[in-house]
Amino acid sequence: MRSTHDHGTTDDGDVMDVTRVTARDRRRLTAVAAGVTAALALGGLSTVSAQGADSADSARSDSARPDSAYITAARSGAGTTAETAPIGFGAGTTGGGNATATTVTSLDAFKSAVTGDQAKVVRVSGLISLTGQVDIGSNTTVLGVGSGSGLTGGGLRLKQATNVIVRNLNISKPRKPSDGITVQKSTKVWIDHNTFSADRDHDKDYYDGLLDINHGSDNITVSWNKFADHFKGSLVGHSDNNASEDTGHLKVTYHHNWFTNVYSRIPSLRFGTGHFYDNYVQGAETGVHSRMGAQTLVENNVFRDTEVAVTTSRDSDIDGYAVLRGNDLGGAATEISRTGSFTTPPYAYTAEPASSVVATVTAQAGAGKL
Repeated sequence: MRSTHDHGTTDDGDVMDVTRVTARDRRRLTAVAAGVTAALALGGLSTVSAQGADSADSARSDSARPDSAYITAARSGAGTTAETAPIGFGAGTTGGGNATATTVTSLDAFKSAVTGDQAKVVRVSGLISLTGQVDIGSNTTVLGVGSGSGLTGGGLRLKQATNVIVRNLNISKPRKPSDGITVQKSTKVWIDHNTFSADRDHDKDYYDGLLDINHGSDNITVSWNKFADHFKGSLVGHSDNNASEDTGHLKVTYHHNWFTNVYSRIPSLRFGTGHFYDNYVQGAETGVHSRMGAQTLVENNVFRDTEVAVTTSRDSDIDGYAVLRGNDLGGAATEISRTGSFTTPPYAYTAEPASSVVATVTAQAGAGKL
């Protein structure tokens, strides 16, 4: 049942139109895939920009779209490699760079290793239990070892930090008031290939958010993560009353993330500018929530078993803005009270078509997939 807060319009026309590929097209794609695989081996594949694409372009045959050919070759089968640098608003984040790595297995060692602003790479080996959050200094890379390393019971906080990378961690059951990751007054952050999870056996306020970004933070990319079994997914902008600090900031890119059995905030964005593309949302009550004048571009995503895929008109005194293109809504409603002006992100990126997003994301999002 739709919430009593629902109002606005429903845009069922946003479902991706999948076209057939001819035998000649398949041969062309096979040739492109072979070339791209070779380029990947040499580190020579460049990103193809999808800027300016519209809904009509999203429905064109794959054979007419070089970006989809490249993304198919780059992200499927044996030729797949994870990005070595962030795409989107977080581009240019380098973390600890080439600093000599320190491997830690205990909470005390981890706290000590991530302190300070010198360049550092910290490898977490095993699952570390904690309460509360550990503060991460600037110029830091935190990297999980293997597929089962990470933190449980609490999480990480980036406060007044810059140039931080967090990859390949399992972050689970962050007890309130701790988020899995909190980003406050911080810039240049890349959160990639992590698995965030809790459970829905408790009240919605038993745990806090999985990933919250607030207090004027900026230039952040959230990519290839899995968010599972939680009520409150990812909040960007913590309060309707924080316009003076947040306006002009909170620029965040979410791409190739998998949200499964997450109730809402996928993400919830106030004041900022969000680009949400090639994500898979499964089993939500509300997905993307743009509010308090936020500008959000929602592109080539897939929604399944979701009541409202995108809303601009709930819970805040001021609505947000949204532009939708190329999405597969899977029967979900939309509530778009105000169409946005953010249609061309200020960076190069490749948006793969919604028709391949489920296979790509479920195979490659989360910890252990680097």
